Amino acid sequence: MSDDQEQVAADIAAVEQANTAFYEAMERGDLDELSGLWLPGENLTVSCVHPGWPVLSGRSEVLRSYALIMANTEYIQFFLTDVGVSMTGDTALVTCTENILSGGPAEDGGELGPLVGQLVVATNVFRRTENGWKLWSHHGSPVLTEDEDADADEDESPS
Repeated sequence: MSDDQEQVAADIAAVEQANTAFYEAMERGDLDELSGLWLPGENLTVSCVHPGWPVLSGRSEVLRSYALIMANTEYIQFFLTDVGVSMTGDTALVTCTENILSGGPAEDGGELGPLVGQLVVATNVFRRTENGWKLWSHHGSPVLTEDEDADADEDESPS
């Protein structure tokens, strides 16, 4: 393997690790770690789109959204599939499917609310910095299941 190929392989491995660290920080509810994974700097515009949310711009707005999600999610686990990494220069694009299992606050004194599964396709954009690869943008879009498609068709049919 040439030096260039070795560097590309090392970069791809580092981006994959940064991507994994992002989801692991979410699972643990570790806002400090999650904050450290996003590009630093008050003047730098980062962006995020959570499924069903408007575009969030700016580091403080993006991090506030994660604080809200963590505060209102008792349990969350991500199983990533279809992970792909593309790179050009100091920018890396990760696409993946987030197979999410989550639970809300407990009901009637239980330990955890009902668990809900969700599929989201995500695009995570990373930039190389002197401190490693940092998130520049996250965009998640829900995947409709066949049941949801059938429900939508039924809702649109004339009565």
